[in-house]
Amino acid sequence: MFYPLHVRVCAQCLLVQLPEFASPTEIFGDYAYFSSYSDSWVEHARRYVELAAERFRLDESSQVIEVASNDGYLLQFFLARGVQTLGVEPAANVAAAAQKRGIPTIVEFFGERLGARLVDEGRSADLVVANNVFAHVPDVHDFVEGLRRVLKPGGVVTMEFPHLLRLIEGRQFDTIYHEHYSYFSLLSAERILATHGLVVFDVEELSTHGGSLRIYVGHANGPHESGPSVGKLRATEREAGLDRLEAHLRFDGAARAAKRELVGFLVDAKRAGKSIVAYGAAAKGVTLLNFCGIRGDFIDYVVDRSPHKQGRFLPGVRLPIHAPERVAETRPDVLLILPWNLADEVAEQMAFVRSWGCELVAPIPEVAVLG
Repeated sequence: MFYPLHVRVCAQCLLVQLPEFASPTEIFGDYAYFSSYSDSWVEHARRYVELAAERFRLDESSQVIEVASNDGYLLQFFLARGVQTLGVEPAANVAAAAQKRGIPTIVEFFGERLGARLVDEGRSADLVVANNVFAHVPDVHDFVEGLRRVLKPGGVVTMEFPHLLRLIEGRQFDTIYHEHYSYFSLLSAERILATHGLVVFDVEELSTHGGSLRIYVGHANGPHESGPSVGKLRATEREAGLDRLEAHLRFDGAARAAKRELVGFLVDAKRAGKSIVAYGAAAKGVTLLNFCGIRGDFIDYVVDRSPHKQGRFLPGVRLPIHAPERVAETRPDVLLILPWNLADEVAEQMAFVRSWGCELVAPIPEVAVLG
């Protein structure tokens, strides 16, 4: 199946969003992404748990709820500290992996109804973790109202999501795909949260996923004082034009330029007689290759660490997916890293390819041969 992939921006509220061509049930009912297969992401989660546990003084009496908890990659660290944990994960196959780790997990989509039910069950949250899920819900108002309901009066929600400003500046068009319904700036996120009586009192800029935000959210009448980071980032976004339509519309030309550069590099490589394979059967790779029209005439196959993806095909371009060991067998000349946000991790894992002169290449924000 092919679906249109057209990103829109609202002329009134400036929320960047996709029409809902594929429902969350279709996308997440049986999910192929397991967070634990990325070492750097698990380490990111471990550091976050250390920070949050100390900053918010979480202990055995505290309740932490993670929305879109995946395979328990993050909650396992709270569990080890004795903190009461609860995961909410709609993909039953992924939730099963968390449950095997001893992490209580509800197999359900999060929203207002579930938030209210958890409160009725006495499971209001001191901390709600929502990493890379805000973009995944088509009804953001139902989702945010669920957060408001489940959050204790003095509680905190932390949310991580790719930063629209970095997406535009870094020509990261490949991070636009059907399971991401919205693309947030701080300005647009604050507008939605304020509708439900929630405020951002702190924000951090992260390097994950090509540049993300971690926002700290509480009730508008809660005890958390707003720090200077919020106002500073608001000003940065306004300076970049994210409060105006024109800055958003320029992204179209930038995406097309990035496409031409990548196709040109691959054409030159093939003309030179080089063989090319790709690393990482990630969603961003599906967008990248389909938008650029890159198929088996350029790339022989894709490798991925996850056994849940091996033996299948990359959608649209129909490239076969193998285990990473395949690379040593075929000894390609170029290894194109599709999840370029993990380029350093991949380069370390695949460092052995340099022994026969294979080039490790990242496609975004510009084509770069890694040193």
